[in-house]
Amino acid sequence: MGESSYRTVRRRRVFYIPGYDPIHPRRYRELYRKEGAAQAAISKYELALSPKTASGGPYGWHVNGSIEDGQVEADFEVLVWSDIVRDSMDQGITATYLLLARTAWTYIGSGALWRLMQLRKGPVIAALYPVLFLLVQLVLALLLAWGLGMVLTIWLPSWSAVLGLLIVPPVLNWFRKKDNKFFAYYLMHDYAYSAASKGANPIELEARMAEFADRISEALSEDVDEVLVVGHSSGAHLAVSILADILRSGRIKAEGPTLGFLSLGQVVPMVSFLPKAYRLRADLQYLSQQDALTWVDITAPGDGCAFALCDPVAVSGVAPANKRWPLVVSAAFTKTLTEARWAELRWRFFRLHFQYLCAFDRPGDYDYFKITSGPKTLAQRYEGRKPSGSRIEKPVNKFPQTIA
Repeated sequence: MGESSYRTVRRRRVFYIPGYDPIHPRRYRELYRKEGAAQAAISKYELALSPKTASGGPYGWHVNGSIEDGQVEADFEVLVWSDIVRDSMDQGITATYLLLARTAWTYIGSGALWRLMQLRKGPVIAALYPVLFLLVQLVLALLLAWGLGMVLTIWLPSWSAVLGLLIVPPVLNWFRKKDNKFFAYYLMHDYAYSAASKGANPIELEARMAEFADRISEALSEDVDEVLVVGHSSGAHLAVSILADILRSGRIKAEGPTLGFLSLGQVVPMVSFLPKAYRLRADLQYLSQQDALTWVDITAPGDGCAFALCDPVAVSGVAPANKRWPLVVSAAFTKTLTEARWAELRWRFFRLHFQYLCAFDRPGDYDYFKITSGPKTLAQRYEGRKPSGSRIEKPVNKFPQTIA
């Protein structure tokens, strides 16, 4: 890294790329407000949120941070693709069950599922959950139809089977309306979105990623000290390709702001292990060699929805000889949360998947609010930090090819 990587940060641009999330991006502003205040009280620093001041982009906020004897202004922008997510989820019950069959076949038939199970069981179970629960819903609906049919045979023996089946759609529709508690439809569409093209990015997503690259590139020409890109969950693999495109096109200047990339709770192998994920694998390989940015990957074994401590470049089978990134670091929930807090959150899997964006009772060297609103660049904050010793680097991907 150049000297600019170690400058004191007074102004920062932060670009947050969400995962597969259909909810309005204001939730991330409110999450930052609430959890930032909690972390500031715990860690004895100050954060003040106000409306965004940077130009461009409809969703964001401004932060004044007084942290580690530094005064920092940070402008946040959420790079929105929730409309694409909502469109992909706008499918009926029958279409969802067809997606279930196609997605299951893509992962099982290609052998990707077996390879993923060699890394972490948690995210594989999370992927199987919607398949199994949707099938359970269907079986329950059919059992109710059978029971109703048996009752109706007393009065309408010729029509009992047909009338019994009429109950199936209402039962399945009831489950769908309750999906904000079950998350089966949501997760099914999440995995189906990438599996539909076997790991290649859909056209509409590629177009949006190009827009994101332009927004980040504009910030790299501004008078700021650091441009920090944060990719959470499936937003992490989008960030990999976006940053690779920016660097390949030469849109970063040596004398410009420091570029940092923070990947949180990544699920990169769910896509990079698919047969046609050539672009993602090539981007992983390329980005891992670059000295024009710092890439820190934060996960935690307690997060059952992420591929915790799995080096996304290495396990995808594309690690080059001169690999530099990412620096794989554990958020270590069992150490950074009190026992009471861990007991409260331990079985709330989806909430834990967002813990990286929240306050920690006993923060170690990972503090989301210090990283995004503190006076140190990402490079400086993790200078000399060794990667977690329990990280997984074994290349188990069946499809390591980077060219079609």
